[in-house]
Amino acid sequence: MKLDELMTRTKDSLEAKRVYAEPYEKDGITVIAAATIAGGSGGGTGRDDKGQEGEGGGFGLNAKPTGAYVITDGQVRWVPAVDLNRLVATAGAVAIAALFVALRIVRAKASQ
Repeated sequence: MKLDELMTRTKDSLEAKRVYAEPYEKDGITVIAAATIAGGSGGGTGRDDKGQEGEGGGFGLNAKPTGAYVITDGQVRWVPAVDLNRLVATAGAVAIAALFVALRIVRAKASQ
């Protein structure tokens, strides 16, 4: 893939149409899902000792659900997406930190 093609594809992938889904309507309720996207690309050209030229590049894109706009009776509200795995991991990390702090306090009081 040529570098100019790579840059064009990167730009096309990071447009607003990738962030917001097509509106979905049912029973008078409209939902527009939204995502956070991040991407990047890189590339380069070079020439070896024999004068041969080459170029290369790469592209990466990451997307995750953020939430959705819900429209009911002309009122819009934002409903955030909940990443249950991240929530459990964060709660676990906080619990472990609290245990370590509690253990240090108990040891400090015992040594006095």
